[in-house]
Amino acid sequence: MYFLTGWPRRLLCPLRSEEEPFHIQPSSQRFYFGVLSETQLSIWFSRPSVLIVSYIESAKAAAQFGFYQKAEWKPDDSMIAVATAKGYILLFDVLGRGDDKSLYEPVYPKGSPRVRATPGYKEEQCAPALSLEMKKPVDLEAPITSLRSLQEDLLVCTADGYLHVLHWDGLGSNGRKAICLTTIPFSLDLQSARGGPSLDLEGVYIRCMEYCVTLDGFAVVLSDGRLGFITPLSNTITADPLQGVWAADVNDGTCVAVNNKYRLMAFGCASGSVLVYMIDTTTGSMQLSHKLELTPKHYPDIYNKTGPVKLICWSPDYSVVMVTWECGGLSLWSVFGAHLICTLGEDFAYRSDGTKKEPVKISSMSWGAEGYHLWVLPIKQERRRQEQQQQEEEEQQKQEEEEEEEMATPPHPSLQAGILQFHFIKSALTVNPCTSNQEQVLLHGEDRLYLTCGDPSQVHSASDTHPHTHLHPPDGSSPPHQPPDPDSSLSQGLSTLLGHKHWHVVQIHSTYLESNWPIRFAAIDTAGQCMAVAGRRGFAHYSLFTRKWKLFGNITQEQNMTVTGGLAWWKDFVVVACYNYIDQQEQLRLYQRSSNLDNAFASVTKLHSDTLLLNVFRDMVIVFRADCSICLYSLERRNDSPHPTASVELLQEVSMSRYIPHPALVVSVTLTSVRTETGITLKAPQQACMAESIMLNLAGQLIMLQRDRSGPQVREKETPANNKKLLPFCPPVVLAQCVENVWTTCRSNRKKRHLLEALWLSCGEAGMKVWLPLFPRDHRKPHSFLSRRIMLPFHINIYPLAVLFEDALVLGATNETVLYDGLQGAAEPLEALFPYCTVERTSQIYLHHILRQLLVRNLGEQALMLAQSCASLPYFPHVMELMVHVVLEEEATSREPIPDPLLPTVAKFITEFPLFLQTIVHCARKTEYALWNYLFAAVGNPKDLFEECLMARDLDTAASYLIILQSMEVPAVSRQHATLLFNTALEQGKWDLCRHMIRFLKAIGSGEMDTPPPTPTTQEPSSTGGFEFFRNRSISLSQSADTIATGKFNLQKTFSMPSGPSSRGRDGECPENMYIDMMLWRHARHLLEQVRLRDLGCFSAQLGFELIGWLCRERNRVARVEDFVSALKRLHKDFLWPFPVIPGGSISSPLKNGRCRTVLSTRLLKSQSADSLLNSDMDTAPPQAASSNNTWLDGLGQRSKDMDAASSSHSNQHSPQTHDAFLSLLTSKVEEYSVGSATDLTETSSVVDGDWTMVDENSSTLSLSQAELEHISMELANKGPHKSQVQLRYLLHVFMEAGCLEWCVVIGLILRDANVIKQVIGFLDSPEVPQDTVQSVQSGLLAVDTWVSTDCLGYKPFLNLIQPQLQDLMDSAAEQVQPEAFQPSSQSSKLGGSEGPGGAAAPRPEDGRGAAAPLGLALPSLEPAGGFPRPPSEDCPPEQTEELGEDEGAYDCTLS
Repeated sequence: MYFLTGWPRRLLCPLRSEEEPFHIQPSSQRFYFGVLSETQLSIWFSRPSVLIVSYIESAKAAAQFGFYQKAEWKPDDSMIAVATAKGYILLFDVLGRGDDKSLYEPVYPKGSPRVRATPGYKEEQCAPALSLEMKKPVDLEAPITSLRSLQEDLLVCTADGYLHVLHWDGLGSNGRKAICLTTIPFSLDLQSARGGPSLDLEGVYIRCMEYCVTLDGFAVVLSDGRLGFITPLSNTITADPLQGVWAADVNDGTCVAVNNKYRLMAFGCASGSVLVYMIDTTTGSMQLSHKLELTPKHYPDIYNKTGPVKLICWSPDYSVVMVTWECGGLSLWSVFGAHLICTLGEDFAYRSDGTKKEPVKISSMSWGAEGYHLWVLPIKQERRRQEQQQQEEEEQQKQEEEEEEEMATPPHPSLQAGILQFHFIKSALTVNPCTSNQEQVLLHGEDRLYLTCGDPSQVHSASDTHPHTHLHPPDGSSPPHQPPDPDSSLSQGLSTLLGHKHWHVVQIHSTYLESNWPIRFAAIDTAGQCMAVAGRRGFAHYSLFTRKWKLFGNITQEQNMTVTGGLAWWKDFVVVACYNYIDQQEQLRLYQRSSNLDNAFASVTKLHSDTLLLNVFRDMVIVFRADCSICLYSLERRNDSPHPTASVELLQEVSMSRYIPHPALVVSVTLTSVRTETGITLKAPQQACMAESIMLNLAGQLIMLQRDRSGPQVREKETPANNKKLLPFCPPVVLAQCVENVWTTCRSNRKKRHLLEALWLSCGEAGMKVWLPLFPRDHRKPHSFLSRRIMLPFHINIYPLAVLFEDALVLGATNETVLYDGLQGAAEPLEALFPYCTVERTSQIYLHHILRQLLVRNLGEQALMLAQSCASLPYFPHVMELMVHVVLEEEATSREPIPDPLLPTVAKFITEFPLFLQTIVHCARKTEYALWNYLFAAVGNPKDLFEECLMARDLDTAASYLIILQSMEVPAVSRQHATLLFNTALEQGKWDLCRHMIRFLKAIGSGEMDTPPPTPTTQEPSSTGGFEFFRNRSISLSQSADTIATGKFNLQKTFSMPSGPSSRGRDGECPENMYIDMMLWRHARHLLEQVRLRDLGCFSAQLGFELIGWLCRERNRVARVEDFVSALKRLHKDFLWPFPVIPGGSISSPLKNGRCRTVLSTRLLKSQSADSLLNSDMDTAPPQAASSNNTWLDGLGQRSKDMDAASSSHSNQHSPQTHDAFLSLLTSKVEEYSVGSATDLTETSSVVDGDWTMVDENSSTLSLSQAELEHISMELANKGPHKSQVQLRYLLHVFMEAGCLEWCVVIGLILRDANVIKQVIGFLDSPEVPQDTVQSVQSGLLAVDTWVSTDCLGYKPFLNLIQPQLQDLMDSAAEQVQPEAFQPSSQSSKLGGSEGPGGAAAPRPEDGRGAAAPLGLALPSLEPAGGFPRPPSEDCPPEQTEELGEDEGAYDCTLS
């Protein structure tokens, strides 16, 4: 509603004076302020805030009259009355200068466009020059207690119990009249009033009095603290018979302020609370409406120490009230008691170091024009004390800082009289409650607008029904100046209104402000893109699309109209209810947004009476007029002229004078489609959107007028369109009391009918209310006893400013404070006294309140329909949690037993939704343990819920239940459930969860033995999915001394045999670890049995499972291959590895299984770097569309440049110098004959004479013939993704280390790596290898040979290549075969494509080391995920590696 912003401003009086101002009184328009000190009357102007004139009493006159005490303005600002201490009324004439000179005038720089356009046009920015002349004083011979102006009269209360009525003009004896208080009869209500005088009023006088226009009477506080209301029985106050009414049981009243718009009287009490009374219209008695008081919940330190209420001040629009107490402080409430701001708590009351500040005590305060400022006079004793402190401290400072002469402090400004000016911004709903302002949050300060707007390009895009979405142009510039279709007033969706916490601040155009300050009305359109503001004269509008203001081009047109009834947007027109000074009549005007702002383009309709309020509903305008009548107009857009115009036609007039006592009491008028029998009698859906009823907020009472459908209904088709007569309205019905704002929408949505057809009310301290429609389910006949609508109250923590109907959200704003610690010391400036105030956007969900209210009223079916319609909202799970949480907290902490608990009903309700399990566990985790038993008694046993989660495969929720089970059950139960969850997580590959479960199981075990849980020493690898755990281990591949003699050269083949998982630390032997290891081993066995090697590698990498050690133990058990062919097929499938194909010319028949893949086009060879191809899993997509899956080797695939030396991923474009640097780096560290240090991932490839063009070391381009390119593309077609290749190489290394030779053969086959097959067959001769392994490999290879011959001819060339080894194996020949014997002929290389990473090694003849080198095992890179350069392979010197790397551009991919 109203929000404090920034720091207060201090206005200093230019006249140095010892007197302090103590009373401030605004003129009727609040443009002038009279400020009193003891002998001085000053008049200040509001904008600019300057002193205009000061009248200083002479000492002789001051002695005669006494000091000044109170002041009052005449309604036309031409006179001021001042009451003095000795009972005199001094009257001053306020005179303007005759020569039209101003006291202050704006000075513009030369060349400024701001020159006066018309000679007669007066610039309002000037402060006028005034003078004061004293007239003859009036002596009332008794101290004056109260002074009030009433039209042409001045009412003065004196301490002798009289009420004097003086005329402003004829101040002789004839103009005076005195009424004695004792002659006024008082009673509790007007019905039981007796005519006689009240005898108990002897010696009592009126301490404070205010006149209420709309109640036509006086609210008075008597000197004995009683509260009363005095009303004339006849028309005028001067007529004799007056009647008084008491407020029962109150006798500590201190002050009073009346609210004319809502007919309320706020009485301050000595207890510190404010009692707000209304007059009961039937009996005339005073009834307590509500109280304004600080609550102990929010202000525990101060709520009962504020002292009596000193002043109460309603804002000019009567929507908020400011209160101050004797002890100081300011507090702001909305009209019906919603608390907005208080300066007695939080940052206002405490410094940043926690010390308490002294609250500012206030002697007088007043609101400025339109409520943008609060003018406050602080109390003078406090100032004096501050000054003394300050002078003392300044002296101390001077002594301390004598050396710093330039730091001399200026005299403190508080020596001068000062006025504090607080700045406020307020909601546009306070004065202009039109429908579009209710769907947006629009606040306005005196010179700027605050909007909650998201990105204009997202407007409407969230609503799926809307066809156009406005997108930014690709260059990211501002959106095109093409507004969204204004006809579609659809929900904007969350993206626009909840985009961020910041406001979009729009500065109001300074040219318009200068002449038309203050801004009275502001309106925003439903899309939130266009704003209009109206000040003293004319109006201006702004568009977010163009970021420009539009002002009247002709300034006389602007100055000849004033907006009276408000502004609203309809499509792209501004609808204005205004008064035209030239024609002296009221008009309704529509101006098109895109045309120039000029009356020539306006549609003008004459109105017969002054307009007070205006609103738009679909294509209708509803106008409330000063004669208490309501008019409905239809609007129609016309495109016939070059500028679009709108035609306005009167549809209907409704007189309300019987029901409305005073037109100023109507706060808002709204046309809605709400009706009491919603949806049940309405068969036709189009009727649901018609204007069915008028909602009138009459001084806080919400009155509804429905269309009368009781008469004969005429069908739509039978009447021609032009003479359709609108139905009359029924008599009004009161729906609710204490209503501040009403929200309703004209949109319709079949899915969310509950929310869109509801009526939302904001009711001050009572929170919000919703008038919700109830629908029969599935078009059943409704129950006769079930009402069609229900009013549900609910509390929210923010002040509501807008309701998002579809999104079930309330938007609001709240004041936040920022402490400023820049200046310490006693000379506290305002910045240190007051924090800096900002306004934050807030929002709140309310759905859980409504669902709960429906469940309390046994309307579960309605609650279910409502909840199902909102189940797609992103915060729906949070709504459910909140509902359980609130009910649980209330019921479980209640002291008395609850007869009818709601929690079981809520639990049953939530089971209807799939997120039941998550809701319960999240709620439990957020509440304290003491309430768990109550919760699970209602929702079910957590063990059952845990099992339900496992069945639903929702493991994360199950893990949350496990934590609850651990607290509620014995350790054995939680271990049993943890084991279940761990096994399921292993099976599903949820590695993060597995790691948590390992830690959890260890903690349970250690807890059972009453020892603190040991910190788990197993390193948890990060879950990025690579072999990153190598960072933490240095795996030496020559650990144990199992040596196998393999013929002519002794190959030191090493098997690592760790005893159980290593890196365990001291607790390696504890039973818990054994238990976990057993489960891990079981899972690994399960994976290996199912030939899921990829999963096995992933499992090992993610959980740090010691795969080699385990395989060593299982070498002759589960790590055997039963069926080589099916294993090979499974690997092809798991690793996305293509079955090999043969060039078309070499075989005549097509492949049986249709897996023949076409040759990759040669353009791949032209790409600059192979990385883009290598890093993506090219299963079936072409390179552009290939996306990299997050698999277990991402870490390696993404960062590793560690490809084979032969097909180096440093493709042939890389310069050779780089390779030299890479390769020479680690050459010295290479252990020549250690298998473990051969850290290359793949073998070198054979180079066949005549097949490759040998490339000079410095050349970086390849010149290949067509046949060779085809050959290379065939190679690429036969290889799987790079990542799979690395994974297979790693697994090959692991199986080789563990001695699982059968698996090595299978992987060697899929990689088509002859070296591997040679090596394995070499090992088979060793006496260490059991005979059944040898037989298994023999039979497996035979089976593969058979399968290849029939089903997969692509493997044939490779089998031909390794034919000699196969022959040797079959013959079990004893002699060892030299590696040189396996150089393939050029024919076989052309057929089988052995140049890929799977080819045979071909050391150069001149290479001396080559012949004696051991056969290099294919070992993976053991660096952390391949970030480092690697040494060259053992049997290939650096130069050759270099050449090979350049020869083969490493292009691995498969073809779609």
